[in-house]
Amino acid sequence: MGSAQAALTVIDDAGQTVALRQPAQRIVALAPNLVEQLFAIGAGGRIVATTEFADEPPAARTIPRVARAHSVDLERVAAARPDLIVLWGSGFPLAVREALRALGAPLYVGEPTRLDDIASGMERLGVLTASAQAPAAAAQFRAKLAALSSTYGGRAPVRVFYQVWAAPLMTLSGRHVVGEAIGLCGGINVFESLAPLAPQVSVEAVLAADPQLIVTAEPGARASDALDLWRRHPQISAVRNGQLAIVDADKINRAGPRMVDEIAVLCDKVDAARRAR
Repeated sequence: MGSAQAALTVIDDAGQTVALRQPAQRIVALAPNLVEQLFAIGAGGRIVATTEFADEPPAARTIPRVARAHSVDLERVAAARPDLIVLWGSGFPLAVREALRALGAPLYVGEPTRLDDIASGMERLGVLTASAQAPAAAAQFRAKLAALSSTYGGRAPVRVFYQVWAAPLMTLSGRHVVGEAIGLCGGINVFESLAPLAPQVSVEAVLAADPQLIVTAEPGARASDALDLWRRHPQISAVRNGQLAIVDADKINRAGPRMVDEIAVLCDKVDAARRAR
């Protein structure tokens, strides 16, 4: 029993020990990226409840919904009889997290701060589910990251402004995994040194930074008017050279296995701005 229990013990992204006596069979997964990770390691069929935004892969869309933005139906979670609850740490207030913990099932918090945390997250979920596919899924993610770093990391730097929201104007600092992705592509996040994870900035600050690429994310990378405000400022290098870009929010804003594929798209956008200078 002791060795089996030790084999099913991990440290989650909140620094908490999560220990199971046997592999999880009934999982409540309260984050789209964690749902994607579980499917990637072959454990998606064990998810018995999830959040309304979990839509990938398509099989996830049939899983019962017990949560939405920042709120959870605790009664329905309890009724699902989970033997493991996994959630995104920033997705819910601390009080909700503690209420979930009080239900009695082990709680795993996913909160990646580095791209490699996505790979190690799949490995850790693999331990908790005894998934034989987890090591390969993690290795594939790391190999794709390494290939992108090898291809783009040594190229001439490009100043990048990543717009999260237009009003109020918000971006991501270097502490965010997207900030790390920009660097992997040979870009320089013009607000990488700001302390908040998602700081609010001013138009004047963006003008002073003079980014060579301005990028935002929309679901499905669909066209939008989110970047139109910058067209009124042709003095910005990105505007002058036509380097306003949109990437797929459903991939790059989710710390899941598909994120690396959209980072490749981002790297192409950075490279286009590099050539346009």
